[in-house]
Amino acid sequence: MSEAINHNLLDIDSLSWAHFQETADYPYPVSYWGNILNIDSAGHISVLYRWDPGTYCHFHRHLCETTSVVLQGELHVQTFENGKPVKSGIRRVGDYAKKPSNDVHMEKGGPEGALVLFELYAPDGQLTEQLDPNGNVLRTLTTRDLQRALAKQQMQAAA
Repeated sequence: MSEAINHNLLDIDSLSWAHFQETADYPYPVSYWGNILNIDSAGHISVLYRWDPGTYCHFHRHLCETTSVVLQGELHVQTFENGKPVKSGIRRVGDYAKKPSNDVHMEKGGPEGALVLFELYAPDGQLTEQLDPNGNVLRTLTTRDLQRALAKQQMQAAA
């Protein structure tokens, strides 16, 4: 039996965040924050991400089925196929999206940023591939990586 978890996801100051960013010479402004809410042994992951206004997360490909709900702000999403942008959209508060594996995209916070809950299901442990601007794989994120990050996050929250 798993442990009961109860968080107010809108009380962002009460959560322990990891900040992801790139240097000023990166091709686009990367600045986003992550909080791992839960990982179970079957491969279900709950993660909360927030974006600073007008900044991106890393260009990436999902290797597992992913759902998301926008909790605050707007999330601007650009989808790519064969290295070319094919679709852009804005997800607003309350918008729900479900995407299959192999979805390649970039996400950007709107004018007031964004706060988004993601639910991933990765029974094989493969989550995402971070891509360079040309679509080449830089690294693969796995559930094992997130388990290590969760342990670090929990230690920081306890300090």
